[in-house]
Amino acid sequence: MDYKIHVPVMVKEVIELLNPVFHGVYVDATVGCGGHSMEILKRLGSNGRLIGIDRDESAIQIAQQYLNDSRVILKRARFSQLKEILKELNIQNIDGILFDLGVSMLQLKDFSRGFSFYSDENLDMRMDQTGSLTAWDVINKYSERELERILREYGDEPFSRRIAREIVRQRGKKTIDTCKELAGLIKRIIPRHGRLHPATQVFQAIRIEVNKEIDELREGLSQALELLKSGGRICVISYHSGEDRVVKNFFREKQHAGILRIVTKKPILPSLEEVSRNPSSRSARLRGGEKI
Repeated sequence: MDYKIHVPVMVKEVIELLNPVFHGVYVDATVGCGGHSMEILKRLGSNGRLIGIDRDESAIQIAQQYLNDSRVILKRARFSQLKEILKELNIQNIDGILFDLGVSMLQLKDFSRGFSFYSDENLDMRMDQTGSLTAWDVINKYSERELERILREYGDEPFSRRIAREIVRQRGKKTIDTCKELAGLIKRIIPRHGRLHPATQVFQAIRIEVNKEIDELREGLSQALELLKSGGRICVISYHSGEDRVVKNFFREKQHAGILRIVTKKPILPSLEEVSRNPSSRSARLRGGEKI
Protein backbone atom coordinates (compact mmCIF):
# COMPACT_ATOMS: atom_id res chain seq x y z
CA MET A 1 0.00 0.00 0.00
CA ASP A 2 1.15 3.53 -0.80
CA TYR A 3 1.33 5.24 2.59
CA LYS A 4 1.71 8.63 0.97
CA ILE A 5 -2.00 8.49 0.07
CA HIS A 6 -2.68 10.15 3.41
CA VAL A 7 -2.05 13.87 2.96
CA PRO A 8 -2.02 15.88 6.22
CA VAL A 9 -4.59 18.67 6.27
CA MET A 10 -3.80 22.38 6.80
CA VAL A 11 -0.18 21.73 7.81
CA LYS A 12 0.90 25.38 7.49
CA GLU A 13 -2.10 26.61 9.48
CA VAL A 14 -1.61 23.96 12.19
CA ILE A 15 2.06 24.90 12.70
CA GLU A 16 1.25 28.62 12.86
CA LEU A 17 -1.50 27.99 15.41
CA LEU A 18 0.46 25.47 17.49
CA ASN A 19 3.51 27.79 17.38
CA PRO A 20 6.05 25.15 18.60
CA VAL A 21 8.75 26.33 21.03
CA PHE A 22 12.31 25.13 20.31
CA HIS A 23 12.77 22.75 23.25
CA GLY A 24 9.09 22.01 23.77
CA VAL A 25 7.21 18.78 24.42
CA TYR A 26 4.35 18.12 22.00
CA VAL A 27 1.68 15.47 21.54
CA ASP A 28 0.25 14.47 18.17
CA ALA A 29 -2.82 12.65 19.47
CA THR A 30 -3.66 11.23 16.03
CA VAL A 31 -0.22 10.59 14.59
CA GLY A 32 -1.49 8.64 11.55
CA CYS A 33 1.28 8.43 8.97
CA GLY A 34 3.21 11.22 10.71
CA GLY A 35 2.57 14.15 8.37
CA HIS A 36 1.85 16.80 11.00
CA SER A 37 4.44 15.30 13.35
CA MET A 38 7.21 15.71 10.77
CA GLU A 39 6.47 19.42 10.51
CA ILE A 40 6.40 19.84 14.30
CA LEU A 41 9.78 18.06 14.57
CA LYS A 42 11.33 20.54 12.11
CA ARG A 43 10.66 23.29 14.66
CA LEU A 44 12.04 21.42 17.68
CA GLY A 45 15.60 21.45 18.94
CA SER A 46 17.64 18.49 20.17
CA ASN A 47 15.95 18.59 23.58
CA GLY A 48 12.45 18.78 22.13
CA ARG A 49 10.17 15.76 22.34
CA LEU A 50 7.19 14.55 20.37
CA ILE A 51 4.80 11.89 21.61
CA GLY A 52 2.74 10.38 18.81
CA ILE A 53 -0.44 8.56 19.77
CA ASP A 54 -2.87 6.58 17.64
CA ARG A 55 -5.41 3.90 18.47
CA ASP A 56 -4.65 2.18 15.14
CA GLU A 57 -1.70 -0.22 15.37
CA SER A 58 -1.17 -0.02 11.58
CA ALA A 59 -0.73 3.74 11.82
CA ILE A 60 1.83 3.37 14.61
CA GLN A 61 3.85 0.90 12.53
CA ILE A 62 3.86 3.25 9.53
CA ALA A 63 4.70 6.29 11.65
CA GLN A 64 7.72 4.39 13.03
CA GLN A 65 9.13 4.22 9.49
CA TYR A 66 8.62 7.91 8.76
CA LEU A 67 9.42 9.33 12.19
CA ASN A 68 12.73 7.60 12.73
CA ASP A 69 13.97 10.18 15.23
CA SER A 70 15.32 9.86 18.78
CA ARG A 71 13.06 12.72 19.91
CA VAL A 72 9.92 10.72 19.04
CA ILE A 73 7.98 8.27 21.22
CA LEU A 74 5.04 6.42 19.66
CA LYS A 75 2.25 4.76 21.63
CA ARG A 76 -0.93 2.94 20.64
CA ALA A 77 -3.61 4.55 22.78
CA ARG A 78 -6.97 6.34 22.79
CA PHE A 79 -7.53 10.01 23.65
CA SER A 80 -8.91 8.97 27.02
CA GLN A 81 -5.53 7.42 27.89
CA LEU A 82 -3.51 10.63 27.42
CA LYS A 83 -2.75 11.22 31.10
CA GLU A 84 -1.98 7.55 31.66
CA ILE A 85 0.50 7.44 28.75
CA LEU A 86 2.31 10.63 29.77
CA LYS A 87 2.50 9.47 33.38
CA GLU A 88 4.20 6.26 32.17
CA LEU A 89 6.70 8.45 30.29
CA ASN A 90 7.24 10.62 33.39
CA ILE A 91 6.00 13.73 31.56
CA GLN A 92 4.04 16.11 33.80
CA ASN A 93 3.27 18.91 31.35
CA ILE A 94 3.27 19.57 27.62
CA ASP A 95 3.68 22.67 25.45
CA GLY A 96 1.08 21.75 22.86
CA ILE A 97 -1.21 19.07 21.48
CA LEU A 98 -2.90 18.40 18.14
CA PHE A 99 -6.04 16.35 17.51
CA ASP A 100 -6.78 15.52 13.84
CA LEU A 101 -10.15 13.78 14.00
CA GLY A 102 -11.99 11.49 11.62
CA VAL A 103 -10.91 8.60 9.43
CA SER A 104 -7.63 8.52 7.50
CA MET A 105 -7.11 7.61 3.85
CA LEU A 106 -4.92 4.80 5.16
CA GLN A 107 -8.01 3.25 6.76
CA LEU A 108 -10.37 4.01 3.87
CA LYS A 109 -8.10 2.62 1.16
CA ASP A 110 -7.45 -0.63 3.02
CA PHE A 111 -10.69 -2.41 2.06
CA SER A 112 -10.04 -5.19 4.58
CA ARG A 113 -10.74 -2.68 7.37
CA GLY A 114 -14.39 -2.35 6.35
CA PHE A 115 -14.61 1.47 6.24
CA SER A 116 -15.29 1.98 2.53
CA PHE A 117 -18.57 1.85 0.57
CA TYR A 118 -16.69 0.01 -2.18
CA SER A 119 -15.37 -2.81 0.00
CA ASP A 120 -16.66 -6.38 -0.35
CA GLU A 121 -15.28 -7.10 3.12
CA ASN A 122 -17.38 -7.46 6.28
CA LEU A 123 -18.57 -4.30 8.00
CA ASP A 124 -15.92 -3.51 10.61
CA MET A 125 -14.80 0.15 11.00
CA ARG A 126 -12.77 -0.43 14.17
CA MET A 127 -9.82 1.95 14.38
CA ASP A 128 -8.48 -0.20 17.20
CA GLN A 129 -8.87 -3.75 15.96
CA THR A 130 -8.75 -5.14 19.49
CA GLY A 131 -12.14 -3.51 20.16
CA SER A 132 -15.17 -5.78 20.43
CA LEU A 133 -17.88 -3.61 18.79
CA THR A 134 -17.95 -3.63 14.97
CA ALA A 135 -20.08 -1.92 12.34
CA TRP A 136 -21.69 -5.32 11.69
CA ASP A 137 -22.93 -5.36 15.29
CA VAL A 138 -24.38 -1.85 15.00
CA ILE A 139 -26.18 -2.58 11.73
CA ASN A 140 -27.47 -6.03 12.64
CA LYS A 141 -28.14 -5.73 16.38
CA TYR A 142 -29.11 -2.14 17.24
CA SER A 143 -32.81 -1.31 17.46
CA GLU A 144 -34.48 0.84 14.83
CA ARG A 145 -34.71 3.70 17.31
CA GLU A 146 -31.00 3.47 18.20
CA LEU A 147 -30.02 3.36 14.52
CA GLU A 148 -32.15 6.40 13.74
CA ARG A 149 -30.60 8.37 16.65
CA ILE A 150 -27.03 7.52 15.60
CA LEU A 151 -27.64 8.45 11.95
CA ARG A 152 -29.26 11.73 12.97
CA GLU A 153 -26.80 12.78 15.70
CA TYR A 154 -23.52 11.53 14.24
CA GLY A 155 -24.27 11.74 10.51
CA ASP A 156 -26.62 14.73 10.22
CA GLU A 157 -28.53 12.34 7.97
CA PRO A 158 -31.90 13.85 6.88
CA PHE A 159 -33.27 10.42 5.93
CA SER A 160 -32.27 8.74 9.22
CA ARG A 161 -35.74 7.33 9.94
CA ARG A 162 -36.22 5.88 6.46
CA ILE A 163 -32.74 4.32 6.44
CA ALA A 164 -33.10 2.82 9.92
CA ARG A 165 -36.47 1.30 8.99
CA GLU A 166 -35.07 -0.21 5.78
CA ILE A 167 -32.00 -1.64 7.56
CA VAL A 168 -34.23 -3.39 10.10
CA ARG A 169 -36.54 -4.67 7.34
CA GLN A 170 -33.67 -6.05 5.24
CA ARG A 171 -31.84 -7.71 8.13
CA GLY A 172 -35.11 -9.48 9.01
CA LYS A 173 -34.60 -11.47 5.80
CA LYS A 174 -30.79 -11.79 5.93
CA THR A 175 -27.98 -10.17 7.89
CA ILE A 176 -26.31 -7.18 6.20
CA ASP A 177 -22.71 -8.33 6.12
CA THR A 178 -20.53 -6.24 3.80
CA CYS A 179 -19.87 -2.57 3.19
CA LYS A 180 -21.12 -2.90 -0.40
CA GLU A 181 -24.39 -4.46 0.77
CA LEU A 182 -25.08 -1.58 3.15
CA ALA A 183 -24.01 1.07 0.62
CA GLY A 184 -26.22 -0.56 -2.04
CA LEU A 185 -29.23 -0.60 0.29
CA ILE A 186 -28.82 3.13 1.01
CA LYS A 187 -28.24 3.97 -2.65
CA ARG A 188 -31.53 2.29 -3.62
CA ILE A 189 -33.67 4.33 -1.25
CA ILE A 190 -31.90 7.69 -0.84
CA PRO A 191 -31.42 10.43 -3.47
CA ARG A 192 -27.82 11.27 -4.26
CA HIS A 193 -26.33 14.04 -2.05
CA GLY A 194 -24.72 16.19 -4.77
CA ARG A 195 -21.34 14.71 -5.66
CA LEU A 196 -21.15 12.71 -2.43
CA HIS A 197 -22.02 9.01 -2.30
CA PRO A 198 -25.50 8.69 -0.68
CA ALA A 199 -24.00 6.47 2.04
CA THR A 200 -21.36 9.00 3.14
CA GLN A 201 -23.18 10.31 6.21
CA VAL A 202 -24.43 6.86 7.21
CA PHE A 203 -20.95 5.34 7.16
CA GLN A 204 -19.60 8.33 9.09
CA ALA A 205 -22.26 7.94 11.79
CA ILE A 206 -21.66 4.20 12.19
CA ARG A 207 -17.89 4.71 12.40
CA ILE A 208 -18.31 7.35 15.11
CA GLU A 209 -20.53 4.97 17.10
CA VAL A 210 -18.21 1.96 16.69
CA ASN A 211 -15.20 3.94 17.92
CA LYS A 212 -17.10 6.03 20.52
CA GLU A 213 -15.42 9.04 18.95
CA ILE A 214 -17.51 11.77 20.60
CA ASP A 215 -16.97 10.34 24.10
CA GLU A 216 -13.25 9.94 23.41
CA LEU A 217 -13.01 13.51 22.09
CA ARG A 218 -14.64 15.01 25.18
CA GLU A 219 -12.36 13.07 27.51
CA GLY A 220 -9.28 13.77 25.38
CA LEU A 221 -9.90 17.53 25.37
CA SER A 222 -10.37 17.54 29.14
CA GLN A 223 -7.15 15.60 29.81
CA ALA A 224 -5.19 17.65 27.27
CA LEU A 225 -6.11 20.91 28.98
CA GLU A 226 -4.98 19.51 32.34
CA LEU A 227 -1.63 18.51 30.84
CA LEU A 228 -0.93 21.81 29.07
CA LYS A 229 1.50 24.31 30.58
CA SER A 230 0.40 27.91 30.93
CA GLY A 231 0.78 29.38 27.42
CA GLY A 232 0.57 25.91 25.87
CA ARG A 233 -1.75 25.42 22.92
CA ILE A 234 -4.39 22.90 21.90
CA CYS A 235 -5.35 22.55 18.22
CA VAL A 236 -8.21 20.46 16.85
CA ILE A 237 -9.10 19.63 13.23
CA SER A 238 -12.65 18.30 12.92
CA TYR A 239 -14.56 17.11 9.84
CA HIS A 240 -18.09 16.81 11.15
CA SER A 241 -20.46 19.39 12.64
CA GLY A 242 -21.01 17.26 15.76
CA GLU A 243 -17.28 17.07 16.49
CA ASP A 244 -16.80 20.76 15.78
CA ARG A 245 -19.68 21.61 18.12
CA VAL A 246 -18.07 19.60 20.95
CA VAL A 247 -14.76 21.46 20.44
CA LYS A 248 -16.40 24.90 20.15
CA ASN A 249 -18.49 24.37 23.30
CA PHE A 250 -15.51 23.00 25.25
CA PHE A 251 -13.37 26.01 24.31
CA ARG A 252 -16.17 28.47 25.19
CA GLU A 253 -16.83 26.80 28.54
CA LYS A 254 -13.14 26.84 29.51
CA GLN A 255 -12.69 30.44 28.35
CA HIS A 256 -15.68 31.47 30.46
CA ALA A 257 -14.05 29.65 33.42
CA GLY A 258 -10.84 31.63 32.87
CA ILE A 259 -8.78 28.54 32.03
CA LEU A 260 -8.40 28.94 28.26
CA ARG A 261 -8.09 31.76 25.74
CA ILE A 262 -9.66 31.02 22.37
CA VAL A 263 -7.13 31.85 19.64
CA THR A 264 -9.44 31.21 16.67
CA LYS A 265 -12.57 33.37 16.90
CA LYS A 266 -13.93 31.42 13.93
CA PRO A 267 -12.67 28.05 12.67
CA ILE A 268 -9.84 28.17 10.12
CA LEU A 269 -10.81 26.56 6.82
CA PRO A 270 -8.55 24.98 4.18
CA SER A 271 -7.67 27.20 1.24
CA LEU A 272 -9.37 26.67 -2.11
CA GLU A 273 -5.98 25.57 -3.43
CA GLU A 274 -5.70 22.88 -0.77
CA VAL A 275 -9.24 21.63 -1.38
CA SER A 276 -8.56 21.34 -5.12
CA ARG A 277 -5.33 19.47 -4.38
CA ASN A 278 -6.79 17.33 -1.58
CA PRO A 279 -10.63 17.10 -1.83
CA SER A 280 -10.85 15.15 1.45
CA SER A 281 -9.84 18.36 3.27
CA ARG A 282 -13.02 20.19 2.15
CA SER A 283 -14.96 19.69 5.40
CA ALA A 284 -12.01 20.40 7.75
CA ARG A 285 -12.36 22.98 10.53
CA LEU A 286 -9.36 24.01 12.66
CA ARG A 287 -9.80 25.56 16.11
CA GLY A 288 -7.17 26.52 18.66
CA GLY A 289 -6.91 27.63 22.27
CA GLU A 290 -4.15 28.67 24.68
CA LYS A 291 -4.08 27.70 28.35
CA ILE A 292 -4.03 30.69 30.70
